[in-house]
Amino acid sequence: MKKTYNWAVLGCGKIARKFSNDLKLLSNARLYAAASRDLKRAEQFAEELGFENAYGSYEEMVSDPNVDVVYIATPHSHHYEHTMLCLNNKKAVLCEKAFAINKREAEEMIACAQKNNTFLMEAFWTMFQPSFRKAMEIIQSGELGKLKIVRSDFAFNAPFDLEKRLYNISLGGGSLLDIGIYPVFAALTSLGKPEKIKTFADFSPTGSEETVNMIFKYKDGEMASLTSSFAGFSPTQTEYLCEKGYLILNARWFVPTHITVWKARGEMETFPSEHKEGTGYQYEAAHVMECLDAGKIESDKMTWQMSLDLIETLDRVRIDAGIFFPEHDKKMFF
Repeated sequence: MKKTYNWAVLGCGKIARKFSNDLKLLSNARLYAAASRDLKRAEQFAEELGFENAYGSYEEMVSDPNVDVVYIATPHSHHYEHTMLCLNNKKAVLCEKAFAINKREAEEMIACAQKNNTFLMEAFWTMFQPSFRKAMEIIQSGELGKLKIVRSDFAFNAPFDLEKRLYNISLGGGSLLDIGIYPVFAALTSLGKPEKIKTFADFSPTGSEETVNMIFKYKDGEMASLTSSFAGFSPTQTEYLCEKGYLILNARWFVPTHITVWKARGEMETFPSEHKEGTGYQYEAAHVMECLDAGKIESDKMTWQMSLDLIETLDRVRIDAGIFFPEHDKKMFF
């Protein structure tokens, strides 16, 4: 029989709520603890979602010997701090993306996981979606020929609000780390790290970037055109343009969706989503528990190297566009 793992959620926001609901779909996941800096909020969250315990401090939660694995759902600006807290208390960690603010922080998080022999993975749920994995299978099969161009976008209208996390520099605000990370992920998982990057950004009154347009160029001529924005809505899809046709991960491509494949000789095929229930967070959670069952401290699907490549590319984009987070970047960029 599978071991049942006691899950704790660190941070009780919207994503934590969706993730927790999807955990209920997994027979070997137990909703054990919810933690917030506000005990009342943790208690309300625990009661609503069905967690057995609520904690008003993260330190108290990681001190509970019954906690097996922690899902970190706080803002990007706190991922490093909260991941280190959990790892140093030997708690397995699934940390929301962006994994950290910069590569230096990510490297230290990974080193801490190695030192404590404790599992750590970035919660990049798209990597585990059936539709995304099917798309990668088709592209890697070579049936569409060599991949030449990736076009990917993620944009929605988020009216400027000083109180919103999306525009708050101290919380890692801006469209790049919040949603631009998805198009960058699409390019990295199909074309790898680019040779050259050119970026254009438009900034909000708080100094956070509202819109980012990125061009990635590769040594063999491949290119990627990527966009993130809080200024307006986009199709939010990813197109893979190949020598013998193209593949589209359709609208809201980062979650379970359907795939369209067009071949140069005129054939078109649609692959419907294999997703049946939930939002789609259960796939990454199930993978984490598979890794724990196998005694692993690193995923073989969302590897540490993938997270490092991703954050390094985001750093390069930020440097080119002039996007900085002074509280985090001063040791790295200045």
